[in-house]
Formats: sequence, C-alpha cells, structure tokens
Amino acid sequence: MVAEPYDGAGAVRRSGVFLGLLVVGAFLVPLLGPDLALRGTGEAAAPAVREVGWLRGAVLVALCVQAGEVWLRRGPALPRPLAPAAALLGTLAASGLAVVVAAGNLLPRSLSALDPGALAQSGDGRLALLEVNAFGAAWLCALGRRRGLAAVPLALVVLAEAVRAHPEPSTPWLGSLLTFVHLSCAALWAGGLLAVVRTVPRLPAPEGARLLGRYARTAAYLLGALTATGIASTLRRMPPGTVAGQLTDTAYGRVLLAKTVLVAGVAALAWRARRRLRGDGGAAAGAVVPARAELLALALVVLVSALLTALPLPIRW
Repeated sequence: MVAEPYDGAGAVRRSGVFLGLLVVGAFLVPLLGPDLALRGTGEAAAPAVREVGWLRGAVLVALCVQAGEVWLRRGPALPRPLAPAAALLGTLAASGLAVVVAAGNLLPRSLSALDPGALAQSGDGRLALLEVNAFGAAWLCALGRRRGLAAVPLALVVLAEAVRAHPEPSTPWLGSLLTFVHLSCAALWAGGLLAVVRTVPRLPAPEGARLLGRYARTAAYLLGALTATGIASTLRRMPPGTVAGQLTDTAYGRVLLAKTVLVAGVAALAWRARRRLRGDGGAAAGAVVPARAELLALALVVLVSALLTALPLPIRW
C-alpha cells in the first residue's frame, strides 16, 4: 500500500480548526448539555448545573494535561510544559467548586451566602479542600526540578473525585475504586496523547515513530481498563434489566450514551492513526493528523464526562 504524502501546511490549518472546535465545545457542552439531556425526562436540574459543569470540566482538563506530562517526563523534552498553567487552572476551578459547596451547593450571590466552616464539617467540603490543596501542590511540583513528584498530588485529586462520586451507602468503596481506575486511565489516555502530539513534530522521524508506538501500546491497555470499569460502573448504577430504558429516558443515561459513542469514535480514530503509522513505514508525520482528531474527540469526551458528574444520578429500580 502506497502511503499518502504528508501535507504539513494542511496539518497546521486542520490543527487550527481542531482548536476552534474544541473551544466552541468547551462552552457549548456545559451551556446546552443540561437542557438537552433533561428535556422530556421529568427530572429537575441540580442548582448551578452549568457552572458546576464548567468547573468540573476545567478540573478534568487540568488533571489530564498534568498526567500526560508526568507520563512523558522520562521521554523527549516537551516543547514548553503546560503543567504549571494546568495546575493553576485546576487550583482555580477546584476553589470555585469549594465556593459552591460553602454556599450549600448553590451559586452564591453574595459573600454573606458563604459558610466557610461548612467545608471542614462536611464530606464534600473536605474533599473540595483536598482538591484545592492537591492542585496547589502539583503547581509547586511543576515549577520545581522534580516535576515527576506531581504524580502524588494528582493521585489525591483522582481519589477525591472518586470518593465524591459515590455517596451511596451500599459498597461505596467498590464504586470509588472503579472510578479511581477509570479516571486515572482517562487522564493518562487524553493527557498522554496531548503530550505526544505536541512532542512528535519536533523529533526526528524515527524517534517520533517510536514515541507514537510507545503511546499506542499504552493506550490499548488504558482503553481496555476504561471499558471494563465503565461497564462495571454502569451496571452498578443501572441494573441490567433497566439499562436500555434509562439510556434514553434519563438525563444521566443520555449523556452516558453520548460519551460511549464518542469513546467508540476515539477508538476508531486511534486505529486509523496506528494504521497510518504502519502504512508509512514507521514515519510519524502521517499519523499526527488522525492523532490530532483523536485528541479533539478525547477532549469532547472529557467535557461530556464533566457534564455527567453534574447531572442527577439514575434511580435504581
């Protein structure tokens, strides 16, 4: 099979289009998503669902960017580390979520609506404070020489998100464990791809191809773990006999279905990128364009996942 020539100028134009689509999606998914998901379900939106969706999206983006750079820290040098800016974004977003918790899970209209003492007295408040401090520690690590140490506070962020997502009285530890693995794999998959896509064009072709191949092997295992933990988590929240109905009749199910379709699309784009890598005789240039499309789709998955955390959980029938 003859490989298609790599169009560098076209790749730059497409990168601009991808970035524009990502920015648009970052605003539209939290803005329009709740209304579209809740329409016709009879469910009520949680207070400040859009604002919480934006903030959780920022937290997940910050987590992914830093996780990817930590994963690549022993590889080629990144063009310019994004971890310090990502950690700062995470700190600000986590602080915003802490403010919402301090206002009784409402969007505060004034300072008098805040109750800082509630943060230390409630489980959600303590988890919110943990995330703020963890992102702050990750920011300090990103500015220092031992950037790999950021893995510790980032793991605490994942742990806090996993515990927060499972307040149910029945085996919450199992749900938290599944979410911890799921979120860790998602952060490495999306963040690792961002780090690789930014690095490969600056490397000699053989070294770039090796880096893409290394990521592809890692991503295959991450996708397997994501699929397994995602199915298990879904069955915990939606008993098998009700899954089909809840995927279309509840807001949570609809967004989960959209996320599943996006993940399937990402897997298809990943397969295409690896095929291009093999078809070009190991040259990395031809695989960068589908990898960028994969990155855009993964970013949308992250945004949809953030929306999912802000919607009412499905009812166990």
